[in-house]
Amino acid sequence: MTQDRAWAATRKGLFELRRRAGGWRIENVSFLADPVSMLLPPDASGRMLAALNLGHFGTKLQASDDAGRTWREVGVPTFPPQAEGAEGPAWKLLQIWALERAGDTVWAGTIPGGLFASRDGGESWQINEALWHEPKRLGWFGGGNDAPALHSICPDPRHSGELLLGISCGGAWRTTDGGQTWGLRAKGMRADFMPPEQAGEENVQDPHLIARCRAAPDVLWCQHHNGIFKSVDNGATWTELKAEPSSFGFAVAAHPGDPDTAWFAPAVKDERRIPVDAALCVTRTRDGGQTFEALRTGLPQQHCYDLIFRHGLAVDDSGDQLLMGSTTGGLWASPDAGDHWQPVSQHLPPIYAVKFG
Repeated sequence: MTQDRAWAATRKGLFELRRRAGGWRIENVSFLADPVSMLLPPDASGRMLAALNLGHFGTKLQASDDAGRTWREVGVPTFPPQAEGAEGPAWKLLQIWALERAGDTVWAGTIPGGLFASRDGGESWQINEALWHEPKRLGWFGGGNDAPALHSICPDPRHSGELLLGISCGGAWRTTDGGQTWGLRAKGMRADFMPPEQAGEENVQDPHLIARCRAAPDVLWCQHHNGIFKSVDNGATWTELKAEPSSFGFAVAAHPGDPDTAWFAPAVKDERRIPVDAALCVTRTRDGGQTFEALRTGLPQQHCYDLIFRHGLAVDDSGDQLLMGSTTGGLWASPDAGDHWQPVSQHLPPIYAVKFG
């Protein structure tokens, strides 16, 4: 189904978008001037959530019962008291970086790498004790952050108690029993930032984002710090893929109905983190990763230094419409699976996430 509503979470507010004749338009702004790190689009009742990262004032969570027209503050995920001498980063919420629904549960991923569940739409939260007290968690570390970050939550639509998570840097983890037990699922990923003898260790991998194909849930796509990886067995094993102009990036969008199609936003890695040759493009595969094509029509091809954050690329339920937002406030839309792009705005604040809803 083609969707005509979307949101862009930015450094200075949450921007509501509507698709009208002639393209997408910004129609409303909530939390103007406040950083919005993540949002959960409305469900059938209009319930949605927005996570704010207010620096000195801490992390806040806002809920709406009318699809974003009005908002009120609700409780945030809270870590238990930290035992004296406990290893690892401080047990303190720094950011909400992932929000996903699975049945009647809302899941939140945080910095540091915690997973929280809410059974009342985000009014209250419970930490997943099994993951938090997993001994291997002490081997996790921050990628671009000081602490590990849980940024990908991939429910399996076939099984209400099954989730796959992506953690930087902590690999991929899976539960099949609603979070009572967990197992690593990063075999085949490669971490070149580690000593050679540790590059294949599952617990140190840095998946930037993991996305699941809704129609074929065993198919997962991962944009990793060291390349693009794909799994066709629900994360049990991963295969590395090569794309031009680059296999580095942060974002990935999986087609909801076609397991062979996915989109990425390539960049020059590490010190630069800009588009290759300062020309923005999206890469798409339609054959399961055997080949990739660079899609450039309508995107800036000279003196472009926009980076796409990991949640900055989204595909709608039809698999035809894409939205992409950048670190320099560019927002583009494609009505035809990435073949052509039109600018929605070039003057927004840095964009952290885009979501259809």
